[in-house]
Amino acid sequence: MSSREGKDWIRERVTALAGDEPMRVLDIGPGVGTYAKLLADLTDAHITGIEIYEPYVHTYRLHDYYDEIVVGDAREVPFPAVDVVILGDVAEHMSEADALGIWKKAQDAAALAVYLSIPIVHYPQGEIEGNPHEVHVDEDWDHDRVISTFSGIGASWTGTEVGVYECLTS
Repeated sequence: MSSREGKDWIRERVTALAGDEPMRVLDIGPGVGTYAKLLADLTDAHITGIEIYEPYVHTYRLHDYYDEIVVGDAREVPFPAVDVVILGDVAEHMSEADALGIWKKAQDAAALAVYLSIPIVHYPQGEIEGNPHEVHVDEDWDHDRVISTFSGIGASWTGTEVGVYECLTS
């Protein structure tokens, strides 16, 4: 459901971090399972998804792609200790304060890195498939605002609609 922009960049960065070692990945808001599919060839990866909208778990067969699916709101569910946390197109679905709370929570949970993918242009969106959580609450992010708002960002890549950002935690 999200833009294709930046997905390969995140895949390359996570794959480089993993090398030949097992990798524990936490995907916040897996939706249709994009990141689990992108990272399917990681050696000994254990990928957990936290999905707020239970119908997506069944509709998109998330159990086929993830080792574990937790149904719940990432603002409330505790994050397990992992190597990498991916916030793939979720921050725009909440207030800036809530997005910053999840960012901090992700930094605390990730031993190696946190990745953020977010629209960097005006990007309104309403409900999709009856899912009220698909609404973009904060639809006016841009690259400069992301850099100044989310602490610890090092590398980044920007497309025409989406920016992807890396925060190394080790």
